Amino acid sequence: MKRSLVLLACVAALGMSACTKQHAPQIVQVAEADTGGSRRGDFGPPIGEPIRAVLTSPPHVPPPTNRTHPARVIVELEVTEVDMEIAEGVTYTFWTFGGTVPGSFIRVRQGDTVEFHLKNHPDSKMPHNIDLHGVTGPGGGAASTFTAPGHKSTFTFKALNQGLYVYHCATAPVGMHVANGMYGLILVEPPQGLPPVDREFYVMQGDFYTVGKYREKGHQPFDMQKAIDEHPTYVVFNGAETALTGPKALKAKTNETIRMYVGNGGPNLVSSFHVIGEIFDKVQYEGGTRFQENVQTTLIPAGGAAIVEFHTEVPGNYVLVDHSIFRAFNKGALAMLEVDGPEVPEIFTGKLQDEVYIGDKVASLASVATAVQASAQGNLTVAQQIEAGSALYKGTCSVCHQDDGAGLPNVFPPLAKSDYLMSNPQRAIEVVLNGLSGPVTVNGSTYNSVMPPMSQLNDDEIANILTYAMNNWGNKGPAITAEQVAKVRATTKRAEGAAH
Repeated sequence: MKRSLVLLACVAALGMSACTKQHAPQIVQVAEADTGGSRRGDFGPPIGEPIRAVLTSPPHVPPPTNRTHPARVIVELEVTEVDMEIAEGVTYTFWTFGGTVPGSFIRVRQGDTVEFHLKNHPDSKMPHNIDLHGVTGPGGGAASTFTAPGHKSTFTFKALNQGLYVYHCATAPVGMHVANGMYGLILVEPPQGLPPVDREFYVMQGDFYTVGKYREKGHQPFDMQKAIDEHPTYVVFNGAETALTGPKALKAKTNETIRMYVGNGGPNLVSSFHVIGEIFDKVQYEGGTRFQENVQTTLIPAGGAAIVEFHTEVPGNYVLVDHSIFRAFNKGALAMLEVDGPEVPEIFTGKLQDEVYIGDKVASLASVATAVQASAQGNLTVAQQIEAGSALYKGTCSVCHQDDGAGLPNVFPPLAKSDYLMSNPQRAIEVVLNGLSGPVTVNGSTYNSVMPPMSQLNDDEIANILTYAMNNWGNKGPAITAEQVAKVRATTKRAEGAAH
């Protein structure tokens, strides 16, 4: 539906004369660009043979449709309930569209008739359906696709509106199905297609609610009360804390245009999507056809999406976060884009400090999972603890105490060859759990700073970090066990609601 922009212009008879009764304002109608809509999205019946849609798993995106006519597009999507890692050493039963969280990316053209086939795997424990926000019709297809385990449902819809749309399960209890990972994106391209770019990525945020605490190891079931109270244990991109970090980071080169299709499955939280070190040249906010330019952070509502584009000038690691920042560093809403290319000092110079931003995400946390598995089997070695502690030390401790354990003069005491650290392992555990403030003497020098409590770390994480510190940089000390940490934690009284 066309809209018009009303411009009021005061036209004076002599140059710069003010508007008067004799010189009334002129009203000029200026038509805005027509972006279509459901009334203009029907381009007639499908032409040619049916086309089977190319579906991709995140972070990949299907190729452009590259068509000049509407088609009948067949989409086949299967629901599976699978156990996968949400963090290193932590598994969760995800309910998925296509075996991944988020579900498979669907790409069609405005005016296409979509023939949608939804299968529910025989091993599923629950019935499921799908509500596509890109559908014009009651329930977005939910009532048409209620599917019991081992069955299939089919319906058709015409993609009348261009844009980027969320889809999700809408079977009761709806919040639980969405909270278990049942969401994804469908892109309805404009008839002329989108402008070409060098790389496209699929990124979707979600909040998860587990009975166990953040990074508590083992299999974690869904916690309905936490979900109702909107107190997520994890907030992550693409279904896991490490889905887009370390060796799984997104890859690009300098002098490339990047387009990201960013969704928010929720079920509860609004996302403040930001890329540290980049400015979005263009944002199609709320997944629609209008765009804003030169944007630092864009809001994406639960059940909403945005298309962001930017150009890469400088090499390095760019960190994707929800800028509700505790979610990034303490709940997992952090991802990486690694940009490779020559340095461009006229645009940016400086020392790269990955650990400041991405902490223990700078490298693979596989050693942490190995240590967890060995501990569960009762054969954890000191070497495995040291390796896991090394990965966890980055970000958690290295910013203050430095990678080499040397600390910072007069402020942060050294851990390397530290008489304070090595003389009393029990005290070291207490300091990590409860923090330390005020002057402290280490190796004959005085340091005066504040170390906040790190009680959000799990017992095994604290044990492995301390074992690493006590057996590195010239230190030769004992291994610290999770049982020792648990004992100290149990004797520490905390205010109600304080960290565990």
